[in-house]
Amino acid sequence: MPRKIIDLSIYIENDVVSDPPPFSPKIQYVDHSMSLGQMLPFFPGLKAEDLPDGEAWAVEKVDLITHNGTHLDAPYHFASTMNGGERAITIDEVDLDWCFQPGVKLDFRHFPDGYVVSAEDVERELARIGHQLRPLEIVVVNTRAGARYGNDDYVTAGCGMGYAATMHLLERGVRLTGTDAWSWDAPFVYTAEKYRQTGNAKLIWEGHKAGRDIGYCHLEKLHNLEALPATGFMITCFPVKIRAASAGWTRAVAIFDDALLEATRQNQAA
Repeated sequence: MPRKIIDLSIYIENDVVSDPPPFSPKIQYVDHSMSLGQMLPFFPGLKAEDLPDGEAWAVEKVDLITHNGTHLDAPYHFASTMNGGERAITIDEVDLDWCFQPGVKLDFRHFPDGYVVSAEDVERELARIGHQLRPLEIVVVNTRAGARYGNDDYVTAGCGMGYAATMHLLERGVRLTGTDAWSWDAPFVYTAEKYRQTGNAKLIWEGHKAGRDIGYCHLEKLHNLEALPATGFMITCFPVKIRAASAGWTRAVAIFDDALLEATRQNQAA
């Protein structure tokens, strides 16, 4: 069967605003000439001219946090507990079955920056695309932030998922979600203003904190979601196995073929 793979991941790169300044990745590139000083000591007597084109290897030194680039957050990132009091699992403990499932895309690009998506918004979008959620489906939300990657306003762009919207998904068996924005929640600058006005700390990171009630994972800084249909594809997003960590980097991709799309059409028509 014909198969198509769509890359849903951003780059880890220098000089692009993908995180607030204290958390930006830093990559030092060492080319084939710069690395001669690394290679030659391994082989006493070796000279640069002995090597093809006088070249050693290329290598990069990368300074990252686990939340740089497209990554999968574990429940431990959100709080120390999940499921109403259990110890929250870390990224190396996440059920890999969660990470390779049929995908569902909710299109929220029309919502303004800082908007907090409600459970009713989720229901309206599911009705629009004619889909009823099934357990373990991976739900990704396409926000305005996806189109702003590479621009200085990326980290403040897009809507966020509120507590009620997140719980609406989790109560239907969803255990892995994702967004093309910097955060699953609304950009902090908007939440900070609401907190200043109301003093209500429950507004802070409310979507993330839903994991205290039902443990789940989410992907952040996805990309290219506008290239996906609403349904009819698989998502794979296995995280790097970092012991006891709150997140792990992933090369998230969508996979779909003619047979899967046809089965989706038939299910929606039934």
